[in-house]
This record gives sequence, structure tokens and C-alpha cells, in this order.
Amino acid sequence: MSTPTDRGPGPDSSDPTRTDRDATTRFDTTSTASGSAGATAATPLDDRTASHRAPVTPDSAEAAKARTAARKDIQQREKDRFGGLKIGCAFFGWLAATGLAVILTALVTAIGAAVVGTQDVTADLAADPAAFGWVGAIALLVILLVAYYSGGYVAGRMARFSGAKQGVAVWAWAVVVAIVVGIVSALTGGSQILSAVSGFPQIPLDAGDATVAAVVTALAALVVALIGAVLGGLAGMRFHRRVDREGLEGLAV
Repeated sequence: MSTPTDRGPGPDSSDPTRTDRDATTRFDTTSTASGSAGATAATPLDDRTASHRAPVTPDSAEAAKARTAARKDIQQREKDRFGGLKIGCAFFGWLAATGLAVILTALVTAIGAAVVGTQDVTADLAADPAAFGWVGAIALLVILLVAYYSGGYVAGRMARFSGAKQGVAVWAWAVVVAIVVGIVSALTGGSQILSAVSGFPQIPLDAGDATVAAVVTALAALVVALIGAVLGGLAGMRFHRRVDREGLEGLAV
């Protein structure tokens, strides 16, 4: 026969509804099993204990490599499905490049006229047309580089993949439009149509006065525009790669 305790009546130890003994048992089991590690886990980390965290194990390094491989696999499948040359994106990139070339040309012309003056420009051109031609060529190349970098960036951002191809396509749009407009202007006799459509500044020199400057400028303009468009396309594509890395950073493997 069980004897009553000083704690008063309560549920018998054989009572299945008794919970205080179960809770005590679970607490004791957890405490004894974990030992000092359990006490450490129950204590929040502060400045003194934060430096004693567990080091990175080889398993976590392998998991990081697996996540990186998974991200690359996802990006490759996306590129295979949606990559390649995008003619429409390149067209809008060419529009952006042409518009910016017109704006920059007008801005440079206005600044030059305000600083130097129209009469001084005429006098300098008459005194040394070759030097004035090289100055105009340098201004043209800078405008083309900035304009087609922006156009390539627009195409690369729109297409998301294959940024270099989008930049080349932007440049190809400019060449094709220049050829078409040149043919139309030759048939109709409108010699100034090409410069108006392309948005490129004219070098105020006759062919006999600066043949070397004109030829070098034409070739350099093609190369600089192509370089600017390709660099812009790559820059626009890299924006999406940063977004992909951020979005797939917590990818579970």
C-alpha cells in the first residue's frame, strides 16, 4: 500500500494522465545526454562565445560546390533555351545609340560654338584644315564610343544572354541602315540624308583637303562603334548574372 506524501493528494505514479514525471524524465534525459553541449546550446551567443563557433566542415564546402554547379547548370539551360542573337533587341539598341549620338553631337557642337565662336572656327579651318579635321575626328570617335556602348547595353539588358552577340547586332543594324540610306540618297541626290539619319557629325572638310583624315576617321569609326557596342552588350548581360547569383544563392541541394 502506498503511503501519502506531504505534498498532498495527487495523481498516482501509475496514472497514465500524469505529465510532470514525463516532463522531468525528458528534461533529465536531454540534460544528461547532451551534457555541457546542451548548456552551451541553451545559452545565446554573445561577444565571448561567438568566436567559438564550430569551424566550417568539409561537408559544407562540398555543399557549396554542389550549389555552384547547380546554379551553373540552371543558367546554362536558360541560355540554351533563351540565348542567341535577338534581332529585335539589337534594333532597339541601335535606336538608343542613334538617339544618343544625335544628342551628343548637338551638345558638342553647341559647346564648341559657345566657347570658340563661329568666326574663330572659320578662321581656324581656313588656316589649318588638317588639324581641324583631326579634332573633329577625335570628337566623332568619342561620341560613337559612348553612343554605341549605350546601345549595346540596352540590347544586352533586353536579351539577357549573349551580350557580345547583341552588341555586334547593334553595330550591324547601323551598317545596314547606313548602306540602305546611302543607296537611297545616291539615287535621289540627297547627299546629306545619311548624316541626318545616322546622327554622326560631319567633318567640315573637302575630300581634297583631308583625304587621309577622312579615310582614317571612317575606318576608326567602324572599329570604335563595334568595340563600344560589344562592351555595352557584355555590361548589360552581366547585370542579369548578378541577379541570378543573388536569386540562386540559397539554392538547396
